[in-house]
Amino acid sequence: MAKRRKLSNPLALTVMVLLAERSMHPYEIAQTLRRRGKQHSVKINFGSLYTVVQNLEKHAYVEVTGVQRQGNRPERTLYGITEAGRAEMLDWLSDLIAVPAAEFPVFDTALSLLPVLPPDEVAELLSDREQALAVQSAALRGVLGQLGDALPRVFVVETEYQAHMIEAQLAWIRGFRKELGDATISGIEEWKSFHETGEVPQDWQDLDEQEIVLDPERTR
Repeated sequence: MAKRRKLSNPLALTVMVLLAERSMHPYEIAQTLRRRGKQHSVKINFGSLYTVVQNLEKHAYVEVTGVQRQGNRPERTLYGITEAGRAEMLDWLSDLIAVPAAEFPVFDTALSLLPVLPPDEVAELLSDREQALAVQSAALRGVLGQLGDALPRVFVVETEYQAHMIEAQLAWIRGFRKELGDATISGIEEWKSFHETGEVPQDWQDLDEQEIVLDPERTR
């Protein structure tokens, strides 16, 4: 089980990772993240970045290491990671990689509520989603092509992962839409009947009286 942490904003972890490389001021942190294409995996807002750095300093994960002066520009405060911050960073990142989090993507929620829409309408909506995802996939592959020429693969694996996840979702949607079109998905007759008559099928009512184990922890 993932640990409960003082800070949970992924941007805080990202900032600590950068400061583990060298001391930086917040503007440099933002620029470095953009140069490395991290805006595709971490929500970066320049205003909130200062708040994140302040919170990290409040919890003694980062500290002021100096002041940078460049010509007539205003002074910029440099921050570096502390030993406590380094320990938190390593533990947090290890936790995120090793322990699957209980996440609730909104698409999963929508799929769980699918029967309230007619099958034909669901097929059309999924077609719209398929087209949008195909555009996203092509865009990410384009980004990977550009970043891959400028950065080692180790710096772009999250974008690679995102592209694979979108393509996996596309494959599932195409397969599910085919089942809808062929009327081979189990329960589709009751589904259609529900929208034709407005009455809940008896089979669905019977399901509500059964105890169906859906918790993976209880099936072990």
